[in-house]
Amino acid sequence: MLACTLLILFAGGLQALAVRVQVTWDIGYLNISRDGLSTWRAIGANGQLPIPPIYVTQGDVLELTAINHLDMPVTLHAHGLFQRNSTYYDGPALITECGIPPGSQFTYIIETRDQSGTYWVHSHYRMEGIDGLRTALVILDQDMSLLDEYDEDVLLTLEDWGQEPNNDLMERLQVTPFANLSTDHPTVLINGINANFLQPIRFTSGRRYRLRVVSMSFTYWFKVRLPGHTMQVIEADGIYSQPSTVDGLDMCPGQRYSVIITAKESLEFNYALNVTFYSDYIPQISGLTPRYHHVPIVYRKDAPTKTSPLIEDHEVKWADEYAMESRDKHMLLEPVDQHIVLNIKTLINKVGIPNYAFGDYAYNNVPVPPLFTALTTGDMALSPSVYAPQLNAIILKYNHIVELELRNPDTVMVHSYHCHGHAFQVVETGPVNSNSSIPAKRFRGRQPMRRDTITLAANRYVRLRIKADNPGVWFQHCHQEQHSYSGLAFTLIEAPDVMQRTLRVPQEMIEFCRILGHPTRGNSAGRAGSDMTGIKPPLAITGTANSIPDTR
Repeated sequence: MLACTLLILFAGGLQALAVRVQVTWDIGYLNISRDGLSTWRAIGANGQLPIPPIYVTQGDVLELTAINHLDMPVTLHAHGLFQRNSTYYDGPALITECGIPPGSQFTYIIETRDQSGTYWVHSHYRMEGIDGLRTALVILDQDMSLLDEYDEDVLLTLEDWGQEPNNDLMERLQVTPFANLSTDHPTVLINGINANFLQPIRFTSGRRYRLRVVSMSFTYWFKVRLPGHTMQVIEADGIYSQPSTVDGLDMCPGQRYSVIITAKESLEFNYALNVTFYSDYIPQISGLTPRYHHVPIVYRKDAPTKTSPLIEDHEVKWADEYAMESRDKHMLLEPVDQHIVLNIKTLINKVGIPNYAFGDYAYNNVPVPPLFTALTTGDMALSPSVYAPQLNAIILKYNHIVELELRNPDTVMVHSYHCHGHAFQVVETGPVNSNSSIPAKRFRGRQPMRRDTITLAANRYVRLRIKADNPGVWFQHCHQEQHSYSGLAFTLIEAPDVMQRTLRVPQEMIEFCRILGHPTRGNSAGRAGSDMTGIKPPLAITGTANSIPDTR
């Protein structure tokens, strides 16, 4: 359900017309088969799946109301939106809020004045997102000159879809190794339906199509190619790039791209957009992983589809964020004030199930969301001692330039890192093992590409930079839901002293915490100082990471 009202805003003495876009989601369970293989209790909005995409224009205020008819709390996260001055609307449960209790409703206020491009919205409570509570969010550009670059705008959403409620699956995965559960490999939905039953996308000769591709995945990667055509990348994760020509996109869970595809003049053939759903770290099982799907691209109804020879991945020019430049005026952030090194560690339990960590402890929630700790502990909020060790809390000083160095020493496992509250500059990647023959790849231009989600490849490190100019508590995590669920996350406590002067949490959110039994004052245990009495000790993840040469 959607409604719009007009607002008159004043900026710099100029009058601007903005719209307050009101969207209501009545969230409940649906027994549904979306892939034609199995029927199970999924989660939808307003009695439907897929949930229709949300379109707003830059400068609009999106008011997204969630009415919770589930038997558990609900939260909503606008993936990629900075939520500047409103970290409490960011959505991760027990980090910036306690959640909307069953039978209650809440309105998230999402400002778009500083952002445009391609995003998505999903639940950030347990497995509700992968069970259906997700959709695309497109913020149309206020700058009309960008419309000169293309003629039509096409949205392509890519989803993973399981064979049972994922909360049930996660419980089983705590006692049964994933490799033994061949039926648990997800299927693919494209634009919300079974990828094998898609309606064709129609191309008209010579027209330029902006294809917005959204990986709304919580598990595997997607590769997207249109043989016989090239793609001109113009956007990654809501940030406009200098145009770069590629053959295809290799997208980790949570990433988005916009590409311009110019239709051919000839009507001799139709084509197929190839979508591959894959994972490098899962053994290949015929028909399950990888999965191959083809979206019909129709120039002429009765034309044959042109077949293309199979080519190896290394022959394909994939989009590369380390070679891309942003189109905005954000120069390379320097000098670095704070350099943070986090090693991904793994602990395999007795039945072969891994727990993960960025550092020494697997992430886990605590009674008091860290946002409330940061807001209510005065000067102590600047001390790590008030945040439980399992939060992996890192305190940032206001306006400091921060370099995050994330190391993945595993030789097989790949991860998808998503940053809340910021778009980071992509600065460098290279091998974790200093004896490797793989060269480091460092951005050499003036305006590094910025984005909010990136692949952490096996045996690789990445260096990313942000400016700590958005006071708040920001969740940082692997976007493969099983990995995040198993501890691969940390929190940035950004300028808590500034937060205390400028942020006021809506009273409804404080009341929701009371209903759900969570304190809203004090340290992580709801106590004074560093007294963590009552909190379960953190799960320590042992192991060491290989050394990396310092090439800064």
